[in-house]
Order: sequence, then structure tokens, then C-alpha cells
Amino acid sequence: MLASEKKALYRFLAIYLLSTLLLFSLASYIFYNSAKEHLIRQQKEVLKNYSQNIQSKLRELHRSNADKLIYPNSKDVKSAIFDLDKNYIFGSFKKQVSLDNLDKNKLNYITKLEPYYLGSAYLLVSKKIDYAPIIKLQRSIIFFMIIAGFFFLFLGYFLGRLFIKPLKEAIEQKNHFIQDATHELNTPISTILTNIELIETFNKCPNAKDELNRIEIASKTLSRIYDDLTYINFHHKVSKNLEELNISKLLKERIEYFYALAKTKNINISANIKDDITLKIDKNDALRLIDNIISNAIKYNKIDGNINIYLDENKFIVEDSGIGINKKDLDKITNRYLRVNSSEGGFGIGLNIVNMVINEYSFKLDITSKINKGTKVTILWQK
Repeated sequence: MLASEKKALYRFLAIYLLSTLLLFSLASYIFYNSAKEHLIRQQKEVLKNYSQNIQSKLRELHRSNADKLIYPNSKDVKSAIFDLDKNYIFGSFKKQVSLDNLDKNKLNYITKLEPYYLGSAYLLVSKKIDYAPIIKLQRSIIFFMIIAGFFFLFLGYFLGRLFIKPLKEAIEQKNHFIQDATHELNTPISTILTNIELIETFNKCPNAKDELNRIEIASKTLSRIYDDLTYINFHHKVSKNLEELNISKLLKERIEYFYALAKTKNINISANIKDDITLKIDKNDALRLIDNIISNAIKYNKIDGNINIYLDENKFIVEDSGIGINKKDLDKITNRYLRVNSSEGGFGIGLNIVNMVINEYSFKLDITSKINKGTKVTILWQK
């Protein structure tokens, strides 16, 4: 992983974990307070039941004629009775307590007695808070947060890798593009320079015509690469000149243009072109459409292969006998910089340019192909 990718991943993880931790801590805090209140209410219910039990015993003492009254007592729960003015009468506390100043660290439950038993108007029951279930709750939440923290850490790492994957692929595509561009531009330039040197050396050699032919091919390749790259980057800024263009005449000129390139692989081009087919289109767009389709048919064809070109009022078809395209790649074949076959040079922008032109003029593109059988590209339009 590159340093920039690691940096992006770590930043994402930091932001993701921090925000997740804050939200999760807030949710845990709310849950903890709610669960704690529930546990306190359960303990208060115990006091309430104990208060009712003491009331029952006080009633019995009130009605009895015993010489000696025994106040109900408990080891865990303390209680006391108060008169109508909230003055302390008697209780099981070690010292007197006041209803107006109770220990907040204990659970206290006050009941108003009606009728008054033994002159008491209020009953107080109190016990220490049982912190055992609360501590257990705290430990459970902490344990759960630790487990959730590891889970969100792994999830964040997975999502981070998933999110930077397109960036990584884009960087790889850019690197491949630069490498391919360097190679693609360097090859024809080297050919031009080499053949110029040969012409200068063997000026009177009968093979000079072949050297000039190679220079012509290399020059045309450079020109096409430049035009394609310019269109990819600046096509939105290029003004269009729509005209009724004679596609038949233009197509014949482009076939002648590519004849030298096809000859290098001994490819036979046969054409069935209906005369005087016109189409309202910018000439440069028509050239890009035709050139990229024919260029691909030559580039990905076999030695001694064939190319069949057909044109009528409604469609333009180029069919080759080349290496073909996998069926799974047909849906993404027009993606920019995509090269489903690396056996030949190129940037992977040819069919993307074709698709851009087709979308601009609302044409229809249909590509069918079979591995080692060839590819058929059909452009449809409505007159």
C-alpha cells in the first residue's frame, strides 16, 4: 500500500472511530442511566413491600393490649415512625433521623400512615443501595464497548479499504495510462527517426519507398493519438459545426487512410458502401467515430485477417476476424482507460470516444463478439 493510501486510510479510520465512539458512548450512557434507574426502582419496590409489612405490624401492635410493645426490626432495612409534625418517635436507626435531612447515599421510602398507628403519621424505611447489580451493569457495558470497539475497528478498516479501492484503481489506471502513453508515443517517434536515418543513409536505395511508407503510418498513428487525447480532455470546449456530411465519401477516404496500417498485418479490407449517404454531424466527430472503430478492427485483428465494412442509410458496420472480446467484458468495453486485452498497445480510450460521440448524437451502439472469431460493431441512426 502506498504512503498516500495509508495516510488516507488512517485518516478515515480516525474520523470513523472517533465519530462512532462518540455516538456509541452517548448511546451507552443513555442506556446505562436507564438500566440503573430500573435497578434502583426494583430495590425501591423491596422497600415498598417492607413498608407495607411494617404497617401491618404497627396495626397489630396498635390493636393489641400487650404490656410491652416490640417494634419490628430488620438487619438490612432500617425504619422509623414520625408524628404529624414529622418529629421522630421511634425507630431502628442508631440515632435519630429527620425526614427533612435524609442520607442521599441510601434508598429512602416514606409512607403517610392513615389512620395513625401508635400516634405515628409517617413511616420511613431505608436501606443501603445494593451496588452489586449496578457494578455488574457497568462491567457488562464496558465489556460490550470493548467488543464493539474491536468490531467497529475491523469494520472501519474493511470499509476504509473498500472506499480507497476506487482511488487505488484510479491511480493504477493513471500510472498504466502514463506508461502506455509513453510507449505509444515513443514507438512511432522512434520509427520516424530511424527511417529518416535510413533514408539519409540509403538515399538511392529502392527500398526507400517502404521506409517512407513506415514513416507515413507512424505519423498517422501519432496524429490519431493526439486527436483522441485532445478530444478526451477538451471535447466540451470544442465548438461543433453540424453539416450534411457525405459519410460515404468520408468513409472511403478513411479506408484509404488506414490501408497502409492494415497492410503491415496483411489484413484485407472489403467495403460495401452505398453512395451518397449523408448525415448531419460535425466532420471531426464523424472522423473520430470512423477512425476509432476501424483502428480497433486493425489493431486487434489477426495476421492475414479480414475486415468487412458496410454502410447504408441507417447503419454503419465494421466486422473483423480478430481476437474477440469476452462476453463478461462487453458491458464495460466502452469505459475509459479500460483494456480488456493487453496484447496490443493503446490507451483504452477508442471505444470510449466512440460512445461519447454516439451519446451526443443519440445514435445506438451494438457490439457483438466471440473469442478468436472476431468482433462486430454496429452504429445505428435515424434519418
